[in-house]
Amino acid sequence: MAAELVGGAFLSSFLNVLLDRLSDPAIINMMKGKKVDQKLLQKLETILSVVEAVLNDAEKKQISNPAVKRWLENLHDAVYDADDLLDEIATKAATRKDPPPGNILSRFLNLQDREMVTRIEEIIARLEDIANHKDILGLEKAMKNNNMSGRIESTSLVQKSDVFVGRDQEREGMVKLLLDDSNDGKLSVIPIWGMGGIGKTTSAQLVFNDERVQQKFNVKTWVCVGEEFDVLKVTKTVVEKATSGPCNLNDLDSIQLHLKNELAGKSFLVVLDDMWSNNYMAWKKLLTPFQCGTEAGRHGGKILVTTRDEKIANMVKSYHHQAHNLSVLNDEDCWSLFANLALLSKDRLGFEKVGREIVKKCKGLPLAVQTLGSLLSTKDDERDWNDILNNEIWDFSEEESEILPALRISYYHLPSYLKRCFVYCSLYPKDYVFDRDELMLLWMAEGLLQQPKSASTLEEVGYEYFNDLASRSFFQPSNNAYYENSFVMHDLMHDMGTFYGGKFYFRTFELKNVLKYDARTRHLSYALCSNDSISKIVEVCDNLKHARTLLKINCTYHGFSKGIVDSCHLLEQMKCLRVLSFKSFSREEDLLHDSIGELIHLRYLDLSNTFVVTLPESLCDLYNLQTLKLSNCTNLKKLPYNMQNLVNLRHLDIEGTKLEEMPKGMGKLKDLQILRYYIVGKHEENGFGELGELVNLGGSFRIEKIENVVNSSEAWKARMVDKKYIHHLCLEWSSGEDSEMVDSQMEKDVLAKLEPHKDLKELTITGYRGTMFPDWVGLSLYHKVTELELSGCRNCWVLPSLGQLPALERLVISNLEKVKMIGGEFYKDDGTDHHHETSFRSLKKLVISRMPCWEEWKSFECDDDDAPFPQLEVLHLEVCPKLRGDLPTFLPSLKGLWISGCEHLGCYLPGAPIIRQLIIYGKQEARMRDYHFPRWKKYQLVESNRWSTCSMP
Repeated sequence: MAAELVGGAFLSSFLNVLLDRLSDPAIINMMKGKKVDQKLLQKLETILSVVEAVLNDAEKKQISNPAVKRWLENLHDAVYDADDLLDEIATKAATRKDPPPGNILSRFLNLQDREMVTRIEEIIARLEDIANHKDILGLEKAMKNNNMSGRIESTSLVQKSDVFVGRDQEREGMVKLLLDDSNDGKLSVIPIWGMGGIGKTTSAQLVFNDERVQQKFNVKTWVCVGEEFDVLKVTKTVVEKATSGPCNLNDLDSIQLHLKNELAGKSFLVVLDDMWSNNYMAWKKLLTPFQCGTEAGRHGGKILVTTRDEKIANMVKSYHHQAHNLSVLNDEDCWSLFANLALLSKDRLGFEKVGREIVKKCKGLPLAVQTLGSLLSTKDDERDWNDILNNEIWDFSEEESEILPALRISYYHLPSYLKRCFVYCSLYPKDYVFDRDELMLLWMAEGLLQQPKSASTLEEVGYEYFNDLASRSFFQPSNNAYYENSFVMHDLMHDMGTFYGGKFYFRTFELKNVLKYDARTRHLSYALCSNDSISKIVEVCDNLKHARTLLKINCTYHGFSKGIVDSCHLLEQMKCLRVLSFKSFSREEDLLHDSIGELIHLRYLDLSNTFVVTLPESLCDLYNLQTLKLSNCTNLKKLPYNMQNLVNLRHLDIEGTKLEEMPKGMGKLKDLQILRYYIVGKHEENGFGELGELVNLGGSFRIEKIENVVNSSEAWKARMVDKKYIHHLCLEWSSGEDSEMVDSQMEKDVLAKLEPHKDLKELTITGYRGTMFPDWVGLSLYHKVTELELSGCRNCWVLPSLGQLPALERLVISNLEKVKMIGGEFYKDDGTDHHHETSFRSLKKLVISRMPCWEEWKSFECDDDDAPFPQLEVLHLEVCPKLRGDLPTFLPSLKGLWISGCEHLGCYLPGAPIIRQLIIYGKQEARMRDYHFPRWKKYQLVESNRWSTCSMP
């Protein structure tokens, strides 16, 4: 079946969701309880199975047959309605408690049940009618088809006129790899990967036909592997091309023996173009005769593979080679190629301006440049050029554009569930910088993620989906340095997503006329920028009663919307929403009303950056809610009282709010993955014990108001040592209370009971009120800790032993007001000079500031080879007015030294042979060791309130 060859039709995974729902015991039991005829559900299941069988055929035929496309749209619309109904039934099954018989509410619910049965019957009738039309349209159960894309096989031949500019460096690098004999005669596999149309095949052709390569190898073969990876067929093709004759053998063993003997003692180059299979065992079987062939002789064999999938590239590459990722061409190289193909001779130079705009539209994709340049080579009317500029490439016919089949094959090969995730991205504008974490949450809310297997989470499934799309070049890493895990999508990929999303996905900010929307639209995005307005959004929403998504897209405009928003009316019209984003939407303080509780399908709610003061209690009726974003809601001081009812909540972002306490019973939210912070309350119902049940918490997590803990046993209930997914932990005591009146031992015991999991990466302790730290702070078993900060621990008189943290790179110590000396205990846990590992062996930045009583930094006696801070690059000493003692004598990696507010520091500065910047501020008397700065052009120390800066010339 085609489903075995490609990933499956777009709607296949959606139908599977419905089929899974129909087999859900909760739904089945509820239906039985309401005396719903089980034959209805069986009939629905049968119809869904019938239409699923022809989806692959329909997905291919929709490109050329508008009637089939309309059939798919009608099916898609009906499936949405069916899913809404089944989700409503599942939610009621999970939440509804039936009243006693005869009760007025009971009679009302019975009426609702009869309405539900009527709705099921109506949906079945719609789907049955759609299923019957499949025969009229000639849709069939798609059989195996080796060329779903309809593309012509590639060959090794390349014309000089087809040679792309801008690839000289990549070509020369690959030629050198093919000519390299340093691999001791072993087989080398060199992959080239990138998105469709990027020039992989052309690059391989250029390398294959390079004169040096032709002379190097005795045997040279080119095989277009294509969509079906058949080891027997590929091996037989190699044999026939290597021998220049037919191969009449038909079993793999005989053919591979023949190939092995043919290659023995010869140098060979095999190009496997356009490989799609990630079947590792089949790949290893294919390699066997090539590996044996290189062993039989002493000549090295090379295999060059082209693929669109990074995972395949990494699977096939030799361990000593990197996978070569082809990037887009720069604008000038694109223009050079376009001008040559479009025949921009002297008499056509008037087209250059519009031509350069057309080239920009191609976004560096060589095949797009080639297609449009060739198309315009026969166009002499400027109107034709402007038509090309203003039309989407997906508006061109198959005959006019090679881009469509080239990109479409990438789409065909996506599994059905990935197709839905990819198309969802069409809600965003072109050039949008995607945040992987955000997209994962939206996919989860929309039900696009399959249920995880084994111990995986939905979040991990989402990340796997995203990484899979990225490896297939549907996403590329963004050059935006401000965002981690950010990606962009090529414009042509975006166009393809828009094409397949059709009428069901809608971007209001690109719409000038509201009347152009389609009533079947289910997913709606808006931006409130120059082309968007509240009135337009409200008008569209009034007519989209079955919409599932109302998503706010970030744009360059950072203001709030103008005008009054009747969110109550808006929500009453859109009862099927799964995703609702009001981020930065309005300055209104009562943005949400009680009607929010009627959105029983809602999974994702974003109110970030709004002025909301309170949240309605009805919010806690949203049984299905998975994500609640309240970040930077600076007026919000409390959460709804019954938050414990949101049992499916997984992400609660309250960073930047001003909550005064946590609601009771937060421990019941056992699925919580992200909770930015927790405020320890004074009562058991919102105390430390509630944290103990939240074992799935991960990411960055902060615990505030730890001073509310009355005994250490309460702290132990938090079970911090079991929270293995938290990578950044901040423990915070509030300032303001008289720290002199606390029980120091009890404070130490509390902190001891908050010992985190050993996989922690960052630790911050602020306002700790004990005099000493417990033993776990600084233990070497925390082998992943890279950053550590101790601040405001005003009662502490001795630093914890931190020198043996093996991965520690950044250390900040500030406002430890009673510390007078930093001595041996800082480096080693027993306070002696005896040690086994170099202290602070990975530390790169050390900041010590605002230490009013610190007088001495005691040197650490050791062998030169074991001197501490071997990797330290930056040292800051700030506002330590009593510091007089020595600094570390030699810091071999130090590049920058900053000293300020240390007026009594009179020692020599550390020896630092590669230092590049020294900044001293104030009247400190620190002296420089001249012999450690031989390359400094000048040195100046000004004893004033001005900066004194010395830098390398």
